[in-house]
Amino acid sequence: MRPIRLNRRQPKTGSASDEGVHIEKYGPPETLRITEVEKPAPAADEVLVKVLAVSVNPADWRSMRAKPFFSRASLGLLRPKHRILGVDIAGRIEAVGSGVHHFKQPGDEVYANLLDHGSGGFAEYVSVPVEVMSLKPANLSFEEAAAVPMAAVTALQGLRHHGEIGPEQMVLINGASGGIGTFAVQIAKSCGSEVTGVTSTRNLDLVRSLGADHVVDYTTSDFVRSGQRYDLILDTIGNRSVRDLRRALAEGARQPSSGSPAWRS
Repeated sequence: MRPIRLNRRQPKTGSASDEGVHIEKYGPPETLRITEVEKPAPAADEVLVKVLAVSVNPADWRSMRAKPFFSRASLGLLRPKHRILGVDIAGRIEAVGSGVHHFKQPGDEVYANLLDHGSGGFAEYVSVPVEVMSLKPANLSFEEAAAVPMAAVTALQGLRHHGEIGPEQMVLINGASGGIGTFAVQIAKSCGSEVTGVTSTRNLDLVRSLGADHVVDYTTSDFVRSGQRYDLILDTIGNRSVRDLRRALAEGARQPSSGSPAWRS
């Protein structure tokens, strides 16, 4: 996950065009093109947002490459269904749909996640359903706000919905200094858990500063072979096998729903 500040050209007077990063076919970054597209008009339950910052997430990479292959069932079998990527955005409201009552003020600063609504964040403007948007906290920059939605929600879902985290649990976060991991450490601590973060040497202090009670440097130690057992493991990296993770779980541990990064006892 990487937040990006967008540099804007001056709009053409009277123009209804919009610039976006366009994808015509699956492939490497070289397949992307900056093109002019029609400026979107918000539906009744949407607002038009002028995008000031976006995040580049693994979801964007997978959508660009169509990996894993079965993802084409939703992305488009032969070519991308959604031609402009970008799921996490932050910006200002430019216009509101006729049915919008909560966000009424053009100029309001907002942030949103568009994963289930066709992406579109890599553009100057995007229409955003109000259900996936919130007012941007005043103490966050646009870049900081754009880095929040997908990573934070993924961490919360892994720990709370799939992991059923509770107080006084022994929780391990594999990839504790990444986008998801940095949120996961803080969420786990707020739930009253004893948190161990696995990261690289250069990020040990960062993970400690987020509240981790213990840190493991994966370049010198292997948490699977340490003998410590955990009530919940959130693997944000996917670099360890199911068998490895089970070895590090407390006795009687079981796997939650298929495809989840969380493991619990």
